[in-house]
Order: sequence, then structure tokens, then C-alpha cells
Amino acid sequence: MLFVFSNITVAQVVLENEIKITDLGLHFDGNEVSSGASNTGDNAPYDYFFGRNISAHGDCIKTYGDYVFMTWYRGPKADRHVMLTRYNTKTGTMATIEFPHRHTGYQNRYWIGESHNTIAVGISPLNGTIHLLYDMHSYSASRPSDGSLANDYFRYSYSIANAATLPDADFTLDKFVQNGSGGYKHLRMPGSAPQSEFVSLTYPKFFLNDSGDLFMLMREGGNNNGMYKFIKYDASSGNWGNFIDFNALNAKNQPGITYNWGLYGEMKYLNGKLRIGFQRRSSNNNDKYIYQNGVYYAYSDDQSAATGWKNYKGESFSVPLYDADFIKVMEPGDYVQTTQTDQVRIVDGFDWTVTENEDVHIISKVKDNQFNVTKYLHTYKPAGATDFITSEGFSGGGSELYTSGNSVFLIGLTSSKRVFIEKAEGGTNNFTRIYEATSGRTFDHGVVHINNGKVYYYLMENKSGNAQPLYLQIIDLGIVPKNPTASNNFTIESIGETCANKNNGKLIITGNATHNYKTTINGVAYDFTKELTIEDLPPGTYDFCIDVVGENYNHCYEVTIEGGASLTGKIEVVKQSASVSVTSGKGPYKVYKNGVVLFETQQTNFTIDVDHGDEIQVKSKEACQGLISKTINFLEDIKAYPNPSGGIFELYIPDGIHTIDFEVYNIHSKLISKNTSRVTGGKVQIDITDKPKGLYFVKLNSEKPVFIKLIKK
Repeated sequence: MLFVFSNITVAQVVLENEIKITDLGLHFDGNEVSSGASNTGDNAPYDYFFGRNISAHGDCIKTYGDYVFMTWYRGPKADRHVMLTRYNTKTGTMATIEFPHRHTGYQNRYWIGESHNTIAVGISPLNGTIHLLYDMHSYSASRPSDGSLANDYFRYSYSIANAATLPDADFTLDKFVQNGSGGYKHLRMPGSAPQSEFVSLTYPKFFLNDSGDLFMLMREGGNNNGMYKFIKYDASSGNWGNFIDFNALNAKNQPGITYNWGLYGEMKYLNGKLRIGFQRRSSNNNDKYIYQNGVYYAYSDDQSAATGWKNYKGESFSVPLYDADFIKVMEPGDYVQTTQTDQVRIVDGFDWTVTENEDVHIISKVKDNQFNVTKYLHTYKPAGATDFITSEGFSGGGSELYTSGNSVFLIGLTSSKRVFIEKAEGGTNNFTRIYEATSGRTFDHGVVHINNGKVYYYLMENKSGNAQPLYLQIIDLGIVPKNPTASNNFTIESIGETCANKNNGKLIITGNATHNYKTTINGVAYDFTKELTIEDLPPGTYDFCIDVVGENYNHCYEVTIEGGASLTGKIEVVKQSASVSVTSGKGPYKVYKNGVVLFETQQTNFTIDVDHGDEIQVKSKEACQGLISKTINFLEDIKAYPNPSGGIFELYIPDGIHTIDFEVYNIHSKLISKNTSRVTGGKVQIDITDKPKGLYFVKLNSEKPVFIKLIKK
């Protein structure tokens, strides 16, 4: 639901447009009843078991290109059909599809309304498919117990590719994929996940990452023993992958966990990370909490979110998570007075977001039933801070949080049931009201979606009956989003081949503005919305253009992928220092002495202290580039003095060598003497006064022998 973009405040916030979507949004206008309530007839008010809202409720609004997609159930009570409306913001036209499915109510008793059974909508920007999940509350082959939903417990519909942008006349039901019986409702999502993964699911939500990949999140299980699981859509194949479980059912079976728990919150992809924020519902029925408690937050550094999970302190954990307290941020129940059993009510008013600067903001609501006190809390952690701050001086009001750049927006309905917007800078609690409707229609409830600096508020009018008007308000936040046609919109990073003939160069293209883009590189076509990484490219020069979809504009570039190189250089010894010079190869360079890492550096010229016999190695970042190595031999540069002489020669030996083995050969390579001498005063004496005049050679024995020429006169 949240999009981040840099912004410049240039104008006041204004209501740009208000569009009536329908007069027939289904609503539960009757009484809260028991699960066994009898059918009072289709003309009677619509009774319900949990809450009143079913249309303009849940994950029911998304934008894609020039379109706004909204789901709803059509009233009145006798109708209940699943509906999908697409509004064209450029032309002002609408196209609506009626699906055969009708709201089945609580436990397949249609006359008892079920507010859990929302209709979630998701659009894949990579292939233009539309995805709907609807009318579910933990159903299975045995729930309801009469088996009436044994073949209808999971409800999924999806379109053919590019259906999202078809002309209004072609935006019809037949663009959705049929099941084996000719209907449009599927008992599973196509892909590798087994049927057993699509059982007992509730609260469907779709969201995108920066690359335009579509994800789906649902809760499996019940209120105090439930788990979040999510799955990714592969637009190229049209299949979904395998589910990843964030937490686990039956957590109390794990050591140290006393109670099972469920969770109420949301998973969002913000600022390049998959994140989760929720409140917990424990199976402990003897504490002071009636329903939820706590505020919990975590994020993953892994783009797949299968690994890399951390709490707000940066401490790592693996999924599935069993102990929710490991990621706990704070406890709203600590801000009320009561200690009595079942006197703290925490149900609604919870939301969270993260700014572009990594300020984390969380809002929550807590009611003390014993003392009849309600508090709205704002818990936030400025970027770089180690702990959260909780403020009780927060208006709240059942609002929702969104971010744009480093600003935080609080959006909701006033007590007079009209829209208001407040704004604060990230990492602060300084909210100021920047918009409030003081006239016009009043609304019962709604759902917010933000894109490109505009609020799309999907609202049900405050009317009576079980078929009520639905409206879309488009509110301009007075923000100038990043321009996808700007000359500096793209950052192109080229990463050269690691080693010769590897053909593993890489291009990373990042757009400042989130938009739909197309490009063709090395003969392959790509679609992306924010970032594109192309791997396994051979060295060479690449000419390509990036099309800004819908803008009749493109950006063209010439980028070079450098060829790989081997690590080359030399190591020279001067006294007890080795001077290293790297002439080619990719840094950083790791320097080893006798197999132990000394340091890592980007410098291509440096010195290190060495002793005789040390093994020095320099390795590059890429192992395939080889290494530079040298065994330190202080004897390599030894000379004899005086030379020529009458037969007495002195060899000056570097520090650190205490004894030396040497052999003396004549010009005919005949060994004439062999000795081991102690180094005294940094030198060794060789005496060949008893040998004939001529040319001799001294062999100094070390790992790499050294020869010195002697001339006896």
C-alpha cells in the first residue's frame, strides 16, 4: 500500500476528484448475532457475526498505470456477487466485471455476514495480470464441519496477460482463466505449492517489491494459533512459487514457549526490504488482555525473505519464528492502569510504516475497560537511533500511516466522518493537519492507497441499508514525484567480467521514479518498474534504450562491460620490508603472511614487515584471478667483500639469520669445501687462501639456493 518517492512540497493538498463507483456496495446493516442465528429473509437487515464492513474493506484497491482497481460485493443481501471495477483516471470511464461467486457468509450461512471475507486485488506490472482472492475465513474440507465447502475452501481468480490495460469494451469476465468446470474460481494458485498449503487461510493481501514482483500474504490457522505465510508470483511462467512461513502454528510445542499465538498486522515491501509489523494474540486466557497485545516488528535483508531476518536491534533470527518476544518493540498495555483479567482491549488502530530515511513509525490504540480510558500511541524510532520512543500525545483516531520520501502521512476520517490528512517529518511526532474536508458527503469507513503523490481513498458513504454507495476520492498531496522522463532518472552501473573468459559481467539499472519501463539488452527484452539486474554478460559495448511506458519517451545509453584480468604484480625485498606493487587485478586485496591474513586493502602499492623464510601472498577479490606470491629470502642480495681478494672473503648477512650453510665450488663445479658457520656481527668469513687463484662459487643453502661469485687473485 505504500510507495516512497522523493518530493518537493509545492502546493496545498486538494481534493482532485470524487467518483461514485456504485450505489450497491454490500454492507451488514443488521445486528451482531450468534453463529446459529436463523435466516430472517433476504428483505430483512443483514445480520453479521464479526463486523459490519465487507465492501471498501481489506486489500481492495490498487493502481496500475492510469487505472484504479477496486473490488466490492454487490448488495443488497439477496445479491452478494463479487465485483471488480476499473476506473480510468485519464478518461474518467469505468468498466466493471461481475463474477459468478456470491458471498457465502459465516460458515457458509449466507444470511450471517462475515467481515473477514474481503476481496483482495493484485496487479502484476511484469505481465499485466489481475489476481483476486476472496470470501475466505480459515475454511477447509472440514470447516464448516458439515463439509459444505470441501471443494470450495480456497477462492482465487486470475486473468490472462495484459488484461489490466485492455480497452473498456474488452475488460470482461472472459479475460479471466477458467477452471476445469468452466467457472472462474480456482481451489489453488497455479505453481509448485501442494494443495495442502491452500487450507485454512484468511486475510489475503497482495504487494510488490521494487522489481515489480507480485507477492501474496495470508494467515493460516486461527486467531490465537495462526501464522503468516507468503508466496511470490513468477510473471514469466504465470506460476506461483512455494510458500515461506514467517512464524509457525503450535508454537508452544517448542522449548521455552508457553502459549500458542496468532498475529494481526501486515507485511510490506519498503525501501528495498520485506518487513512485517503486527500485534500478537496469545492463547493465554488468564492475562489482562482480551484480544491482542504488544507491538512487533522485523525486516529481512534477503530479497526472497527466506533468510536474513532481523529484529529492530539488528539481531538475526530464522523463520519460522516461534518466540514473538524476540522481535517485540513495546507493550501498549503498559500505558493503561488496569491489571485485571480481560480488561485491556487492543483490536484496531494499528498500522506502521518506514520512511526513505529508515525512520520507523508505528501507531496503536489501547483501551482500559476497567477505568474507561482509551489511548492512542505513536511509537517511532528515528533513523540511527537504537531504541523506540512512544508518545501518548497523539490524536490517532483510527487512522492509517503512509510515507512519501522522508515524510509521514496520517490519513483517516474525522469524528464528523470526513477525510483528514496530517503530516510529520520522519523520526518525529510533530504531526500537523494539512487537509480536512469540512463539507460534502460523510463516510462510514474506507481504505487508502497512495501512488505518485496522490491519495486514492476508497470509501463507503454513511447511509442506511445493506446496499450503500461507494466512492473514490483522489487527493493530490501537493508533492511532485520523481519524473520518469528526467534526464537523470536512471543510474546505470556496469560490473566487469571477474576473470578472462568468464562472461559474467553485470548491468544494474535503477530508476529514481517508480514507473513501468521496457528495454532490450543483448537481444533479450525486459520489463521493470524500479530496478533491473542483468547478469552473465560477455565483455563489450552495449547500446540500448529504456522506454518509459505510456510517455512516448525513452532514454538511450552506451555502456561498456570491461573484460576480466589476471592478478599481476611484484614483491621486492628491501632489508626487512617487502614492497608490493599490483599492476592488474580487482581489489580489495587480501595480504597473507605464512597463511594468516594480515589486512585487506584497495591500495595497489604497500609495504609489509617480513622475516627470512616468510611466505607472502596477495589475493584479489576474485579467486579466479590468481595470486602474487613470494618466499622471502634475505640471502638473495648478499655480496662478498672484498672481491677480488687474496682468499679471505666476508659475506654480510641480514638481521634475523643466525647460522648459515654454504658450499664452495671451483670453476669446474667441483665441491672443494662445505661448512655451517655462525653469523657473528652480521657477517660470515670464507677462507680459500689455500686454494689456487681463479674463479669460485659459493652456494648459500636456503629454500631457494643463492650463488655468489668469488675471485681469488
